[in-house]
Amino acid sequence: MRTRTALAAGAAAVLIALGSVVTVAAAGGEEPPPAPAVPASDSADAGFARDMAVHHQQAVEMSFLVRDSTDGEEIRTLAYDIANTQANQRGMMLGWLDLWGLPKVSEDPPMAWMGMRHKPGKDGALMPGMATRAELDRLRKTGGEAAEILYLRLMTAHHKGGIHMAEGCVSACEVPAEKRLAQGMVDAQQSEIDLMAELLRKRGVRD
Repeated sequence: MRTRTALAAGAAAVLIALGSVVTVAAAGGEEPPPAPAVPASDSADAGFARDMAVHHQQAVEMSFLVRDSTDGEEIRTLAYDIANTQANQRGMMLGWLDLWGLPKVSEDPPMAWMGMRHKPGKDGALMPGMATRAELDRLRKTGGEAAEILYLRLMTAHHKGGIHMAEGCVSACEVPAEKRLAQGMVDAQQSEIDLMAELLRKRGVRD
């Protein structure tokens, strides 16, 4: 009985000592870095994540449409790359909104976080560069090289609008990972614009 009591007392003493060491270390050592602040719902970080998620979704849709409309390997490969990249990026941005506990939709108009009050077009073009419902319907109904040319033109305009938004985030966003993602979008989409211009030239389109 005395042995058990002694062991219990010894264990308690060890725990107390360890607790004291932890307390002293916390008090005398370096303080842990503060938890990163969660962006406000009306911040550039949240606005960019919401708007670019919508913008990306249309790029994915257009890429799947042209993939089913042509056998051209160059276009199908480009469309696959764009769809895959932008679907993954969209998932990241929606994941951030979940992590921040922020809604995925806002009552503010698109691009309000950039200081703009963009008025969505009457035919479904919610943001600059986005295709209208009529243009998407044309893409669905077109095949072969005509579909390739239409896709390249629509996606070029789409990328230009996306770059404008991403540059806005590079300037105004505060979350480092999001700023890096936005800069990556600028670089990659400009490279794809150059590629699409070359693909249009190969198809006899100069403008």
